[in-house]
Amino acid sequence: MVQLILILVLAYLLGSIPSGLIVGKVFYKIDIREHGSGNLGGTNTFRTLGVKAGLAVTLADILKGTLAAALPVIFSIDMNPLLTGMLAVIGHTYPIFAGFRGGKAVATSGGVLLFCSPYLFITILIGFFISLYITKYVSLSSMIAGVIAILYVVLYGLIKSWDIPLLIVVFLLVSFVIYRHRANIKRIMNKTEPKIKWL
Repeated sequence: MVQLILILVLAYLLGSIPSGLIVGKVFYKIDIREHGSGNLGGTNTFRTLGVKAGLAVTLADILKGTLAAALPVIFSIDMNPLLTGMLAVIGHTYPIFAGFRGGKAVATSGGVLLFCSPYLFITILIGFFISLYITKYVSLSSMIAGVIAILYVVLYGLIKSWDIPLLIVVFLLVSFVIYRHRANIKRIMNKTEPKIKWL
C-alpha cells in the first residue's frame, strides 16, 4: 500500500513539473504566466516564446504523461498505467510547483495515451495536425483530437474488443480538456481566438 501511494504521488509530482515556466525563466528570463493567455502549456509558449520553445515545452509535457504512465511497469507494481497517467494530467493542470496554475491537459494526456495505446496516439496526432492545418486554431484542434480519441476507442470496441478502462479514461480526459478550453470556445464563437501563423 505504501509503495502504491508513493507511485501515485510521484506521478502527480511528475505532472507538476512546469515545463513552460522552466523554459521561459531559464532560457528567456520570462514568466510566461505574465504573457499571452497566462497558461503554462505549449500553446502559450508557442505564442509567447516562439516555435523552438513551444516544441520543447510540448515535448516535455508529453513525456511527463508517458513517464508517469510507465511508473507501474518501472516499479513492477500491479497497477493500471492509466491511473498514474491521470495523476500526471492532474499535476500538469494543477501543479504544486507553480501555484496550481498549469496547462490545459492536452499534451500530457497525449503522453499517457502514447504509452497506453500508441496507435490511438498516432491517430489523434494526425487528426490534430490536419485540423490545425485547416483551422489554424490550436484549441479547436485539441478538442477535435479528443473527439477522434473517443471515436477511435468506441469503434475499436465495436470491431474488436472493448477496453473499458481506456474508454472511461479517454472520456474523462476529453471532457476535462474541453472544460479547460471553455474560454477558448467562447473566443472561437466570437471570432477572437488567435490563429497560428507558423503552419
